[in-house]
Amino acid sequence: MDLLLLLKALILGVVEGLTEFLPVSSTGHLILAGQLLNFNDERGKLFEIVIQSGAIFAVVLEYRRRLTDAVTHAFSNREAMHFLVNLAIAFVPLALLGLVFGKAIKAHLFNAPVVASTFILGGFIILWAESRQKFTRVESVEQMTYLDALKLGIAQAFALIPGTSRSGATIIGGMLFGLSRKAATEFSFFLAIPTLFIASLYQLYKERALLAMDDTGMWAVGFIAAFVSAYLCVRWLLRYIMTHDFRLFAYYRIAFGLVILLTWQMGWVAWVDN
Repeated sequence: MDLLLLLKALILGVVEGLTEFLPVSSTGHLILAGQLLNFNDERGKLFEIVIQSGAIFAVVLEYRRRLTDAVTHAFSNREAMHFLVNLAIAFVPLALLGLVFGKAIKAHLFNAPVVASTFILGGFIILWAESRQKFTRVESVEQMTYLDALKLGIAQAFALIPGTSRSGATIIGGMLFGLSRKAATEFSFFLAIPTLFIASLYQLYKERALLAMDDTGMWAVGFIAAFVSAYLCVRWLLRYIMTHDFRLFAYYRIAFGLVILLTWQMGWVAWVDN
């Protein structure tokens, strides 16, 4: 196995794990990192799908007891069933819109200038959301209604635009809809499980012709890197939000987006369309 390829797999795995659950857009970071590492061909895109599963398992591990209880008591406990139905409702908007517009979005929006612009816009939206007078009517995920779940599902659908951030859209959307910071963040974690899992399976099926046993080592390195970094990131974020807001991520998004636009405009980095 090419050691340089394994190093690229390690870097991209860490990028995926660190950015999947933060409001900074993992897709945007992977697009840009893939371009810098010259690993943005069809094989690289398939690799990005594979390593998403590492991030999924990190959330499953962190919330294993809660998820196990929900699944095993779904038909005997009203609260468990309510939780699972909420996840299903919230998953639908992105799934439907992705099927209809996914190909067009990938063809026209998966490039550095668009990602950079949505990074910056998303940063200003976070700053605006954090500056508003907040009202909280939902303190925990268990208190969410079906309408709350639908609203967060619609918010998550904005993540189809690369650079928007799936977690950022659901977390900030949840806070605007009256969820506490903790409830919005946790529901974003839970919603990632069906969203990323089903999307990964669907894309793997579509791109099955690219699957090759020779890439097993590369996939393993990326998967493990994404799993470990995502697990550490999830645990850190849960502690962080207890005493901090999301302004830090907003400033990061704006600064990062401006750097991408500057390097693209000046020709310092040869950003190319995916």
